[in-house]
Amino acid sequence: MKIIRNNIIPFKGFKAINLFGILFVRGNATMSDTDLNHEAIHSEQMKELLYLFFYLFYVIEWIVKVIKYKDLDLAYHDISFEREAYMNQYNLEYLLRRQPFNWIRL
Repeated sequence: MKIIRNNIIPFKGFKAINLFGILFVRGNATMSDTDLNHEAIHSEQMKELLYLFFYLFYVIEWIVKVIKYKDLDLAYHDISFEREAYMNQYNLEYLLRRQPFNWIRL
């Protein structure tokens, strides 16, 4: 995964954002192995959905969850892509055995 450090993307207050498999990291923010693994899981999800569909499904699911929970943070953490990434971010070997489309089963 390519990492680009800059002071523009992501916006202030965020540490990193993964756009099309490229990780944009804010300034000199520290990225742990766990952080990198979390983003690598998202990169695999993106590839499975040909990138564009990942973002489409992500936004649609987030909107549905915001309406359901009326809580932005809870909605974000309940997105199926995020559930898979958070559940497995500490397992640095997860991607070696991950089944395709595993986010659907969670």
